[in-house]
Amino acid sequence: MGRENYSEALKSGKKDYHTRMLRGVQPTLQVLDDIMPEKGDYSEEPLGLVQIPADQLVGTKTVGRSNSFAANFMPILGEDTEFASKWSKLSDSHLEEGIRDPIKAYEYMNRFYVEEGNKRVSVMKYFGVVSIMGNVTRIVPKRTEEQENKIYYEFLDFYRLAPINYVWFSKEGSFAKLQEIVGKEPEEVWTEQDLLKFSSIYTRFSAEYQAKGGSKLKITPGDAFLVFAGLYGYDEIDEKTTNEIKELIGKSWEEFELLQEEQEIDLKMEPSKEKKPLLNIRLPLSSPKLKIAFIYEKTPGTSAWTYAHELGRLHLEQAFSDEVNMTSYENGTQENIDSLIEDAIDSGCNLIFTTTPSFVQASVKAAIANPKVRILNCSLNTSHRYIRTYYSRMHEAKFLMGAIAGAMAENNRLTYIADYPICGSIANINAFALGAQMVNPRAKVYLEWSTMKDVDIEERIKEIGSSCVSGRDMMIPEEASRFFGIYHRSEGHMRNLAMPLWHWGKFYEQLIRTIMDGTWKYDDSSSATKAINYWWGMSAGVVDVVYSKYLPNGTKRLVELLKNTICSDVFNPFSGGLVSQDGVVVEENPDRSLLPEEIMTMDWLAENVIGSIPKKEELKEQAEPVIREQGVKI
Repeated sequence: MGRENYSEALKSGKKDYHTRMLRGVQPTLQVLDDIMPEKGDYSEEPLGLVQIPADQLVGTKTVGRSNSFAANFMPILGEDTEFASKWSKLSDSHLEEGIRDPIKAYEYMNRFYVEEGNKRVSVMKYFGVVSIMGNVTRIVPKRTEEQENKIYYEFLDFYRLAPINYVWFSKEGSFAKLQEIVGKEPEEVWTEQDLLKFSSIYTRFSAEYQAKGGSKLKITPGDAFLVFAGLYGYDEIDEKTTNEIKELIGKSWEEFELLQEEQEIDLKMEPSKEKKPLLNIRLPLSSPKLKIAFIYEKTPGTSAWTYAHELGRLHLEQAFSDEVNMTSYENGTQENIDSLIEDAIDSGCNLIFTTTPSFVQASVKAAIANPKVRILNCSLNTSHRYIRTYYSRMHEAKFLMGAIAGAMAENNRLTYIADYPICGSIANINAFALGAQMVNPRAKVYLEWSTMKDVDIEERIKEIGSSCVSGRDMMIPEEASRFFGIYHRSEGHMRNLAMPLWHWGKFYEQLIRTIMDGTWKYDDSSSATKAINYWWGMSAGVVDVVYSKYLPNGTKRLVELLKNTICSDVFNPFSGGLVSQDGVVVEENPDRSLLPEEIMTMDWLAENVIGSIPKKEELKEQAEPVIREQGVKI
């Protein structure tokens, strides 16, 4: 029997050998000694007995045995050799009683290289063994700036908490995200039960993912698993059958394909002017009437953000009174968002706006299950193919607000009250600071966070003595406070000077017209597999600044001038020698304008900002869902 097995293994080895030769790649086993760093550039760490994933055993420690095997560890020496005889005996031994002696191997960059036991590995790989026990020594290279090295060091940090070596990622930050997805704190050690549970979930996912063709994608199974678990929930996946996991993997395939794209987002900075031919502009009589649902996290009476979106919905009622039906849902939470979206779909809604970043995963999940329903989520820099995302370039208005505050602050002290440290909000802070600095080089912006634990912002403002404050963007019906927009404080008196305007009505109106005139489908076909993100600004009329009667005419004229230069793309607030708290932002070309992606993902504060970006643990519990989806990486 052993001889027959060797014959089959030999065929497999020769086939792999010749295939690699034709492709011009090394046909035999990798040799660790050939790729290890120079002496002094690495350290060794004994790991003891380790369960080594068979598919991560990729080579041999020394060159001596490398030419006896093809790169897939199958033999390539003739059947009449002593090597073949020993291999055959090991094969018989494995079938009769199992190979129990551990091999000896080295781990380098989470790949394993055999020092003793090459034939044992070959036999066990032939029989499809999933993992092989071995005494392992880890080779730890010095830290470098290369991405693979950074990911490896993230793996080492993760391995201290959870000795899992069969998951790998292609992007930085993924091991920390995995720790979060399974419900662990950043430094929390996994229990034996945690490890067994993860092994069960990941093994079932990985098997179905590979069966679907995952090996053909340019991502790792770990990359795909992070997306999958983020969509459907780690604990929820544990409760699903293998067939249910298989079905969900099939439905989510475009999300996995999207991970391969270097440019994951098709960012649309202006409303599209592309139209269908004139004769096709009207919807066919057979097309269903648009029924639109808006899903809010809070109520219009208690939240300025929700109130702004509700004003947008009311605008649509006037703009499309005879063409669309609308409904809205309030008080959405992480616990009920799935049921709210489901109820909207069941009631016949074919266009759904989820108006907060924390609802993005629920939106994607619902879109996968209901491909005929258009779902859009209000978030920035989010890459999902099954939904579209939208946001406004509020930093343009914040730049003008900063210019107003800088001009009106007699003591050069300004306070900016922010809510969440998420994509977009840092750009708003910095744009405000740059606007203030442009008209008043001595202006200092004191940054406060409304979601910070144990902070009394009103007391902080009094301590600082700021003469101008940037508060919430607008007032809300159930709170008659005048502390919104830019307000000036002097001797106990407060006057509003200006407020930024999120004109969601114009935004929604233009989006709906893209459906009616066919541009929506054009965007789909032109973007292929990219995620579509609408990010419009003042030039599209979706962002503006409203002045009060207390703002001097000269300041109004200055702000209008700045507004016109931004709208006409003559001036970009983020251009020309930007300096952060840590120094020059763009050293190689200081005068260039920042790219949209650089503005979205900003993780620095301007030099005239007094304050810092808080960490997740410093924020109130209410911030957690938003930070998880769109928190700035610091």
